[in-house]
Amino acid sequence: MTGRREQLLDAAIEVLGGAGIHGLTHRAVDAAAGLPTGSTSNHFRTRDSLLGAVIERIFERERAAWEELAATMYPVTPHDLARTLTVAAQLSTGRNRALTLARYAILVESAIHPALREQVLATGSRVNAWAFNWIRVAGSSDPERDAPIVMNHWTGIVLHDLAVPDPAFDPYPQISALVEAVVGAHTPEVTS
Repeated sequence: MTGRREQLLDAAIEVLGGAGIHGLTHRAVDAAAGLPTGSTSNHFRTRDSLLGAVIERIFERERAAWEELAATMYPVTPHDLARTLTVAAQLSTGRNRALTLARYAILVESAIHPALREQVLATGSRVNAWAFNWIRVAGSSDPERDAPIVMNHWTGIVLHDLAVPDPAFDPYPQISALVEAVVGAHTPEVTS
């Protein structure tokens, strides 16, 4: 069961994902949550406190999505990693579209507001740890180098599909080529 605070934060994520950072107001969150005017400001007195809580809620929801994906896919080869990242991209632009758009809106806002940047960096480092682990397990000999290369490209693919949706979105060819070039180049060949 979701509490009132989580209900408001999830509504704020929907507002961010649908109307962008300028659409995020206490009143808009109240309306999106279907709650009386003033409900959001009772929990988050300022816009900054709302944004800070939204960042943490985005991380919680992304962690839950990650755990759901990790329960069914565990990449131990570059091929597995490419498939897993493809599914993650499709979820990010499909079922979790508003969540992904909200995260990108917060990222852009943090470039303008240094106070948010520290929190975004902290939550981002936790997300990066997941990617680092997947890339390491898939065979990278240098995950500190390879993870940013792969994940920055993945982020660009997702951002592009969010901006210009393609009903036939299939990032596998690009992701596979990159993962094979970056991770696979350093992975010993497995023979049957």
